[in-house]
Amino acid sequence: MVADAVSYLLSAAAIRAIGAGEPPPARSGASRLRAGDLLEGWRYILIHPALRPLFFNTVLVNGLIMATSPLVAVLMLGRLGFAPWQYGLAFGAPCVGGIAGSRLAHRLVARFGRHDVMLAAGALRACWSLWLAFIRPGAAGMVLVITIQLGLVTCVGVFNPVFATYRLDQTGSERVARILSAWSATGNVTIAALTALWGLLAGITGPRTAIAAAGVLMLATPLLLPRRGCTALHGTSGT
Repeated sequence: MVADAVSYLLSAAAIRAIGAGEPPPARSGASRLRAGDLLEGWRYILIHPALRPLFFNTVLVNGLIMATSPLVAVLMLGRLGFAPWQYGLAFGAPCVGGIAGSRLAHRLVARFGRHDVMLAAGALRACWSLWLAFIRPGAAGMVLVITIQLGLVTCVGVFNPVFATYRLDQTGSERVARILSAWSATGNVTIAALTALWGLLAGITGPRTAIAAAGVLMLATPLLLPRRGCTALHGTSGT
């Protein structure tokens, strides 16, 4: 405890030695986003031929992935008897796939084109979640979860930066804040709603059935990805 207290004192002394405080940030003069801005963001997304399908795709995929996470935890830590460290390892180790995927995205876009990479990665990321319904106890179950999560996270790692760039290119600069705010708000609400709904479903049918139902729905989400020929309303092409 003494060593911990001394460390705090040394940290405070080091901060004090830095000198003058940081100057206050300059005010930009921009007004805060209001409810009308969110409505304008939703309106623009829903009439946009490229953003509309991409919006429903990303919101639904993210919602289904997050909705099944508590169910997988209940299944692995409860019925299948995995230790907490095994659960953490099974979902933590595959995160390297996200780093690898994001670094690979630029090379894939340079070779195959942004739109094709977005469609391929978006479709592939929908193919993994169903297999979580077939987890078994023991080492085989651990290997299965790590493999599934590595594939999913890698595909997401490729998709996300390509999708983010595509979305910005399809959006006029004057609407970026409104569209991103509407997108984020919808995503958060959808995750909360689907998590609650899938909890109720698992209570009725069991975790495996609920996870499988989410996985089957995920397989249909690539149909919502924007096809070629979808162009921005403000006059630029997303491809």
